[in-house]
Amino acid sequence: MKVVLLVVYFAVLIGIGLYCRKHTTDVDGFVLGGRSVGPWLTAFAYGTSYFSAVVFVGYAGQFGWKYGIAATWAGIGNALIGSLMAWFILGRRTRIMSQHLDSATMPQFFGKRFGSKALKIGASIIIFIFMIPYTASLYNGLSRLFGMAFDIDYSICITLMAVLTAIYVIAGGYMATAINDFIQGIVMLVGISAVIYAVLETKGGFINALDGLARVSDETVSTSPGIFASFFGPDPLNLLFVVILTSLGTWGLPQMVQKFYAIKNEQAIQKGTIISTLFAFVVAGGCYFLGGFGRLFSDQVDIKANGFDSIVPTMLSGLGEGMIALVVILVLSASMSTLSSLVIASSSTLTIDLLKDNVIKDMSEAKQVFIMRVLIVVFIAISAVLALIQYTSSVNFIAQLMGISWGAMAGSFLAPFMYSLYSKKVSTAACWVCFLFSSIMMTANMFVRPMFPAILQSPINAGAFAMIFGLIIVPIISAITPSPDKKLVDDAFKCYDKETTVPISVALGKNGK
Repeated sequence: MKVVLLVVYFAVLIGIGLYCRKHTTDVDGFVLGGRSVGPWLTAFAYGTSYFSAVVFVGYAGQFGWKYGIAATWAGIGNALIGSLMAWFILGRRTRIMSQHLDSATMPQFFGKRFGSKALKIGASIIIFIFMIPYTASLYNGLSRLFGMAFDIDYSICITLMAVLTAIYVIAGGYMATAINDFIQGIVMLVGISAVIYAVLETKGGFINALDGLARVSDETVSTSPGIFASFFGPDPLNLLFVVILTSLGTWGLPQMVQKFYAIKNEQAIQKGTIISTLFAFVVAGGCYFLGGFGRLFSDQVDIKANGFDSIVPTMLSGLGEGMIALVVILVLSASMSTLSSLVIASSSTLTIDLLKDNVIKDMSEAKQVFIMRVLIVVFIAISAVLALIQYTSSVNFIAQLMGISWGAMAGSFLAPFMYSLYSKKVSTAACWVCFLFSSIMMTANMFVRPMFPAILQSPINAGAFAMIFGLIIVPIISAITPSPDKKLVDDAFKCYDKETTVPISVALGKNGK
């Protein structure tokens, strides 16, 4: 049954990739789907790129174990901050200005918004350095699940996932990715709901499971009774940092922001905001909610020997064959959808922002699309090799780079990008300070972590701090450094002044008529 479901699933993905080849004749079509993607596809593409196997297996298990049922706050934050507020604050303005500036990537946006080729190249280098380890980490959540569900080597799983993702992304570009993300999103919605019900039933249902969790104690964490079933859990401060990193971080991640570039129109943004938020509530909220019951399985889990990644697979190991098959498809969907978004973002950035005009002159549209397809293969191959190295040699730092990568990219880009959509006063110098501070800080956190203050030794906390620092420092630096060229900025912002006619149901006319 499991094998049959996998074969059908993979056949559908490849078929959609081949069907969408007609949308990949130029750069705009390959990278953004011709900027004509509707609300459902965009919302699901946003959500499935957001939540991968890292969240379902790694973060849900780790934070659920540390904070108990209070870990659900991370999922709520992902829905309200990472989805609802992100769409409301960034969606419309990103779509309008990115089209006006004719930018298909985040570095290209910075280059044209500030008239700085150096800024574009700097942003490209940050993405290139930190995107690959992020991509490699997507495979980590699959190893234990496939070991539990199938009697096949994990290397075969990695190779299969890499090859199939490459086929449909190379063939159909962004449009194929968006359609497949929609299908994968449906799988994730159904899968997480079914898994939560099935796991809690093994502990006597929700009320009995919550009662059991309230009886769990760990004096190394807290002496308060029932702390793991409490509203804020044993460590509210560090939980807040988790919420900030995993929620606010999406505002500065290239593969997430790029979804707003491609959305079709105003109505699609309004609908997409609601759909994306509800999707995040179910999937992210469900993942962290499920992980919050991990300590009920403490008699089966050895954290010291197997790590936090063993918690969720252990919780699932007692389910029936049909549920295991659904879980495998769920985690594959989460991983492949995120992987496809990352490799499109990486290949388009390297091609458009680094190679074009800098290394290869007079690069035609067809040649750009061809190079992007080649680079997709390269990025997927490198990430697969890194994942295999991590699996076979137990090099744990590759898995840890997920938090480092997220913090570096979101910390570098969040504040400069958001402020650039709203303010004419943001300076090039402020962008550079944010870029350098976040990327250097997160790199240092990896290599000289003991030198950091205790609260910032965690990559999660350091990444959250980098984002907050950027939001504070960009306005300050902009106020004390030379302002950007007035003509350049006015040209960028005139896109918001264009008049458009809408139905009276959307906006009242003069005198209410």
